[in-house]
Amino acid sequence: PASLCFPHTLSPDMSVTSVRSTAVVASWQDVKFTEEELTNFRETFNQFDQDRNGHITGEELAEVFKKLGESVAGYKIRDMIAEVDTDRNNTVEWDEFLEMMKKVRVSGGKIVGEFSKTVKKVETLKKVGGKSTASAADTTHTFAEEECHAFADWINSSLSEDADLKDRLPLDLARPAALFDAVKDGILLCKLINCSVPDTIDPRAINRKKLNTYQISENQTLALNSAAAIGCNIVNIGPEDMVAGTEHLVLGLLWQIIRIGLFAKINLQSCPGLTRLLEGDETLADLLALPPDVLLLRWVNYHLKESGSGKRINNFGGDIKDSEAYIHLLKQIAPAEHGINTSALSTSDLEQRAEKMLVNADKLQCRKFVRPVDIVKGNAKLNMAFVANLFNMYPGLTPTEEFTGMSDFDLNEMDETREERTFRNWMNSLGVKPFVNNLYADLDDGLVLLQLFDAVQPGIVNQSRVNQPPFKKMGANMKKIENLNYAVELGGQLKFSTVGIQGKDIFDGIKPLTLAVVWQLMRAYTLSILQKISGSSAPITDAQIVKFVNDKLADGGKSSQISGFKDPSISTSLAVIDLVDVIKPGSIDYSFVNAGSNADEQKANAKYAVSMARKIGAGVYALPEDLVEVKPKMVLTVFACLMARALKK
Repeated sequence: PASLCFPHTLSPDMSVTSVRSTAVVASWQDVKFTEEELTNFRETFNQFDQDRNGHITGEELAEVFKKLGESVAGYKIRDMIAEVDTDRNNTVEWDEFLEMMKKVRVSGGKIVGEFSKTVKKVETLKKVGGKSTASAADTTHTFAEEECHAFADWINSSLSEDADLKDRLPLDLARPAALFDAVKDGILLCKLINCSVPDTIDPRAINRKKLNTYQISENQTLALNSAAAIGCNIVNIGPEDMVAGTEHLVLGLLWQIIRIGLFAKINLQSCPGLTRLLEGDETLADLLALPPDVLLLRWVNYHLKESGSGKRINNFGGDIKDSEAYIHLLKQIAPAEHGINTSALSTSDLEQRAEKMLVNADKLQCRKFVRPVDIVKGNAKLNMAFVANLFNMYPGLTPTEEFTGMSDFDLNEMDETREERTFRNWMNSLGVKPFVNNLYADLDDGLVLLQLFDAVQPGIVNQSRVNQPPFKKMGANMKKIENLNYAVELGGQLKFSTVGIQGKDIFDGIKPLTLAVVWQLMRAYTLSILQKISGSSAPITDAQIVKFVNDKLADGGKSSQISGFKDPSISTSLAVIDLVDVIKPGSIDYSFVNAGSNADEQKANAKYAVSMARKIGAGVYALPEDLVEVKPKMVLTVFACLMARALKK
């Protein structure tokens, strides 16, 4: 999850800031730690060393900052590593980490560098217990109260008109527990998912009145499978965690859902004026390949320049603490009738200045996610959310002349296709790193593809052959292409069709060839799960899936059948709906089902079919449109997932 989960950083009486020596020591070399202290320090080290290879890399340190909600420049990461890296190999080993902790001890608990400051930030977050069987057992987790406030406030405003939530909204912002209580029956999560990505969940599939334990579990299963389908990482999260209101897992999932919704409009279709953010000789493809947070930074700086201000920002943390960028930004994007000015700049107290800025934001109905203290402290996660909401409400971008008058079709063609989005969401739901924002740009170093191959067949990737970042400028492209060539080689081992595909093709973002590899990975992953559940010694074939579906339908007394994944009758979704009802008898309310004799009926059936499949526990990534249009690839995954669910004991 997005919230930081660090088990046992330091024991309560041995925090970074409170470590004290009981005896005077002349130098750090003389410090001796107890076995308990060493155990605690080792556990802290392991939380930074995510792959447990014995050293902390710059990438791993950057990941810690992401979980802390901070955006830190690459050069600062390297500087932090360097201050602890005594052997100058660009990583931090256990003995170097321990040396740093000894220096903290000698200093009387004072911070002796930026790296140790990071350890302090981790340790001082509020700790809560978590004993979910779907997460690390009996570990200590962390969550930030400012996130509770921000997310609850967003939910209050976003879902205030929902009749099904009138008994629980508005949430009490002064009581963090109200947020965790509100998600326990799954209804709010389902509604929030639909708020972020409309029509993801068919409301008819949600259990809403006088819920028993079984119905609540169904709602949570529906919510989690739907969250995965929109690209949330739900690895190690189970329905029982949401029912229990496990704080760090709830906040992590809420943030992912909210972030996806906030970023959904950062595209040409929603905002053709994005072309204003092109720099130098960039193409539109280059611009759209940038991560959303980078585009938001560009957007802020574009308006700062237009306002005549000399202020520029490079992150949503330290660079916005003085509110100067926000004050100029609001003045620039706000319609004149709101009367927003820059008078807040004359206030020297930063929290008071931030409050005056937020009063202006409130005039635009954009006072969301941050309080003055969150701005002054530089909470990067919440500040990014604040800016994303501003962008969505008041982008203030008119298309450049060469793009004015382009049709919606032309603009849509430049944005992500439905197939690309489905593949990307599938990858992100598995927790690949880095997060895939652009299906082509973010696969160009091969690392995500190699993670996916390892998900298909654990252990297939020989890690000694993988070139890991950070890549040196000289030869970086060659290292990335080597990774991609290795990925294509692994595809050959799994009998993928890779004729004519080379790593360079994926590096260059050749769409048909990249999509060919990605689809085969998704298919192989789906079938590998099915094979494991079925206990088969050989891969499951398409013909076996079709036979299983038809036999299951016939045994259940259903009249629907399919001849294959291209069968035109699939457009009615009746075979899917009937199969769901056979797998979980009585789950389908047939008063909602129609014959599928026209486009509207087909779409309604498809929406219900996909949501009900997810509700009974099938991890379906396909969209209703895939059924209506009978897209064979996605249809295969739907029936394979349902077969896996049927076989699961």
